[in-house]
Amino acid sequence: MSMNATPSGERVHIGFFGRRNAGKSSVVNAVTNQPVSVVSDVKGTTTDPVTKAMELLPLGPVMIIDTPGFDDEGALGEQRVRRAREVLRRTDIAVLVVDASAGKTDADNELIGLFEQRSLPYIVVYNKCDLVPGRAFDDGIAVSALHDLNIEELKERLARLNKSGAEEAPICRDLVSAGDVAVLVVPIDTAAPKGRLILPQQQTIRDLLDAGASAVVTRDAELEQTLQTLRQPPSMVITDSQVFGKVKDIVPQEVRLTSFSILMARHKGFLTEAVKGAAAIESLRDGDRVLVAEGCTHHRQCEDIGTVKLPRWLRQHTGRDIVIETSSGKGFPEDLTPYRLVIHCGGCMLNEREMRYRRRCAEDSGVPFTNYGTAIAYMQGILPRTLSVFPNLRKLVER
Repeated sequence: MSMNATPSGERVHIGFFGRRNAGKSSVVNAVTNQPVSVVSDVKGTTTDPVTKAMELLPLGPVMIIDTPGFDDEGALGEQRVRRAREVLRRTDIAVLVVDASAGKTDADNELIGLFEQRSLPYIVVYNKCDLVPGRAFDDGIAVSALHDLNIEELKERLARLNKSGAEEAPICRDLVSAGDVAVLVVPIDTAAPKGRLILPQQQTIRDLLDAGASAVVTRDAELEQTLQTLRQPPSMVITDSQVFGKVKDIVPQEVRLTSFSILMARHKGFLTEAVKGAAAIESLRDGDRVLVAEGCTHHRQCEDIGTVKLPRWLRQHTGRDIVIETSSGKGFPEDLTPYRLVIHCGGCMLNEREMRYRRRCAEDSGVPFTNYGTAIAYMQGILPRTLSVFPNLRKLVER
């Protein structure tokens, strides 16, 4: 996968924050060497967060986010400030842009407090330093976006702030050996995108290839025939969670079985939490509210998993009249106290920090948090089997 094809959830998110007219957009354009944001002398030119996926050397694949001014005013200005705050949820590295000729203000110091509160690595950039020649800025770096001064040094500093050296969490490459065969079950129905596989399926295939293993991809309709054509049983079968009910009866018990969604929960760092959260399904009662959340937005099909299948399966399993509410994209509620359970997608389009924020919202509200694949496996009665690839977690559900 090329750098520019890297999904947003796997990119380093760099957010540019500051007051209106500090030159945030100019710095963004200088760093990217592209006209990412509209620039003018009018305060409040940037009215909504602007994002740009790109390769930024020496960091690699990044997501650049330009935000509205943090000191915006009026009713509309308050909404813009709220949007800027929301960007902090998914920011890996923060850049505070300060007008060097004006110096830091209370709004700038408030932002620094928010960065530190979130343990967010950040750098203070004093833009327009050409207006105050000779002035020293010991707590940051002086740049001039207009004259391209110290922009390369800024990029080098950003690279040093990045969590470089940290190994990317595997999807499944640590679960197979070179020469192994894994069978991937991909149903093709009305909800499947035309002409392509969905992101978790693509990422899983690549992870298997990186391990020197082979990926055999088949539909659920041909799974039994596919298994019969193999010279020996596969090392594991990875299926779309929606067809667990069918696949579990076809795959021999001695073959490890799991799902893309469960692997993605492990990849995003919350599988243990998801396994514990799934047990809350048993405690649901009439009138309880369940939030089904997705990290991306897409056109809803007649058999959409989040709005149709999961609600149906939950009501069938519990026999309760449960109230289902949904959220998608960046629209995730901060206050989760009205809910008894949150069931989230695999989060393939969200970065680690955004997923951690959503889980923390649930934890702070005392609400169990699980994901699609784990919840479906639990309701199918096969969660212990789908965790056979993770013995420690299997022991957790077998107690």
